[in-house]
Amino acid sequence: MLRLASILYSIVATTLSGSFIIAALVTGYDTLTPILVAAGLGAIVAFPASYFVTKAIMANS
Repeated sequence: MLRLASILYSIVATTLSGSFIIAALVTGYDTLTPILVAAGLGAIVAFPASYFVTKAIMANS
C-alpha cells in the first residue's frame, strides 16, 4: 500500500501544487512568497488525498 501511495503522491502533489499556483496567480499574488506558499500547501494537501485515493483503490481490488 505504501508503494502505491507514494506513486500516487507524486502525481497528486504535482497536480494540486500546480492548481494552487495557478489560483494564486489568477487572484493577483504574483510574487515569490505566495507562489511558494501555494506550492507548499499543494504538497501538504496531497498527503491525505493520496492516502484516501490509495485506500479506495485497495478496497476495490
